[in-house]
Amino acid sequence: MGVVTWRLPRGKQFLLGRSICPHCLRKIAWFDNIPLFSYLVLGGKCRNCHKKISLRYPLIELATAVGILGIYVLDFESPIFLILILLLTISIFVIDLEKKIIPDELIFLGLGLISLALLLGWNGSFYLHFLGGFASSLFLLLIHLVTRGKGMGLGDVKYALFAGTYLGWPKAVPWLFLSFLTGAGVGVILILLGKAKLGRQIAFGPFLAISFLLTWLIG
Repeated sequence: MGVVTWRLPRGKQFLLGRSICPHCLRKIAWFDNIPLFSYLVLGGKCRNCHKKISLRYPLIELATAVGILGIYVLDFESPIFLILILLLTISIFVIDLEKKIIPDELIFLGLGLISLALLLGWNGSFYLHFLGGFASSLFLLLIHLVTRGKGMGLGDVKYALFAGTYLGWPKAVPWLFLSFLTGAGVGVILILLGKAKLGRQIAFGPFLAISFLLTWLIG
């Protein structure tokens, strides 16, 4: 997940090629690339150049591990499908947080997986799931058009199609409400702390992703 979220928004190949240190560009040995364990053993620094390893890597590894473990502990049906949805959600969260973009490849891969699962009879009404997706996407698209792109990006509109279809109707409604609530709350805190200014855009994708996970778990 660390590789995907770093390379994909930069247009780099992520299915092939060894991991490298972004500072010294040396290839990372397999024993220095074990999730969480290697970061702790190395003391958070590259073995070759001794520069600090970004916290993004252990945090992504920890979130992925906790999420996958949670799916099995909570004994959800179709765990492999849910793990794929979780990995897509984590990727979208990280990429939008760092680069303020949501890659179309992730959106349409997720939508394709959900559509296939629904066609195979997963989780109730096919039509209610797509109603949730199209209604959510249309709502955010209207905000995008009214604000001329300042209030909502097209990446968020497309993500709503993916996440809203997964949740279906009526769960998509509390999901969007929670997304705006958390986004507004964090935005106010950042402004008060001087980390953001009124009128400047804040990536909305992370709030959509976090609220999606909460709605998924809580209902």
